[in-house]
Amino acid sequence: MPLPTAFAPAERTSKEDLIQQQASVELAIGDRRCLDAVPEPLVVLNGLRQVTYANAAFLKSIGKKTTAEVLGARPGEAMNCTHSGGTGGCGTTAYCRTCGAMTAILESQEGQQSQRECRILTNGDGSALDLAVMASPFDVKGERFTLFAVQDISDQKRRRALERIFFHDILNAAGGLQGLAQLEIEGDKDNEFVEIVHQIATQLVMEIRAQRELTAAENNELVPSPVPLRSREVLEEVLGSCAGHEVGRGKKLVIGTAQEVSFISDAGLVRRVLGNMVKNALEASRSGETVTMMCDAGTDVIRFSVHNPAVMSPEVRLQIFQRSFSTKGKDRGLGTYSIKLLTERYLGGQVSFESTPDAGTTFCITLPIGV
Repeated sequence: MPLPTAFAPAERTSKEDLIQQQASVELAIGDRRCLDAVPEPLVVLNGLRQVTYANAAFLKSIGKKTTAEVLGARPGEAMNCTHSGGTGGCGTTAYCRTCGAMTAILESQEGQQSQRECRILTNGDGSALDLAVMASPFDVKGERFTLFAVQDISDQKRRRALERIFFHDILNAAGGLQGLAQLEIEGDKDNEFVEIVHQIATQLVMEIRAQRELTAAENNELVPSPVPLRSREVLEEVLGSCAGHEVGRGKKLVIGTAQEVSFISDAGLVRRVLGNMVKNALEASRSGETVTMMCDAGTDVIRFSVHNPAVMSPEVRLQIFQRSFSTKGKDRGLGTYSIKLLTERYLGGQVSFESTPDAGTTFCITLPIGV
């Protein structure tokens, strides 16, 4: 008669069968040093979700030294989940119905690899863990096992929560300053000091939004919003926002040959990418030099390009899209990285560049005309 459960089966394998399963799994794995070299905690579970093998990282994470100390336990029991102490143990309570780890394990038993997130509240110190888990089917001698890997993402989750709070609060503060300066300008149009404050506040708002956007893009949380756009209008907006930027002081920014093209894309992301291309070009240019924005169309695509007279060294060209690489000093380097990330991951386009002593440097993004 089946044991009572609120979710997954509560039955367990006998001690004798567990020892046999452990031997079979270890024989199939071979040299355990291979899995012990994996830095993430990892276990092999039998058909009733019991541990038959644990690598060194998993044992260290729970304060154990050998698989024998956790043989037959279920993941929640080994990790001291507060909901694993019921009659049937891990996987058998009503709480387990919402457990990402349990769902992943059950899906792997059906033959599919599954990746989920899981939240665990532990007994004792009451620690709250956010975990990313992956469960993969693993067959040994015709018997289905599950290779179950665990990654602690608690720090990532906390950082993302703090980032959202930070961006929300600082953007509100900067936006408030911008709005107040705008009101003062409307009341006294000849006040140059207030005009400067308004420009600084506007630039601050733009920079905060850009950083928030990049953070969301790296976390795969950015959702594009495609709308109809016109190429020359986009270029003119970028020209207006970048012409007065500090990096452009003493340099000229112009629109060169620019074909008028209607296309569909995310307006904010396109302007952000082009703005970064322009700022990078202005920073690379010397006083008196000209940066030129251009646009043309191909079959089902639109190409935006930004040219400046400077030439990049071979070492710079090889590293230009690396996240932390910069020719401008320490803690820089997000400009070209964000151009590639936003264009290729979220706009469905491609980024390219050419840099020669005779022609200078031209960055180009190619975007689909439709979505």
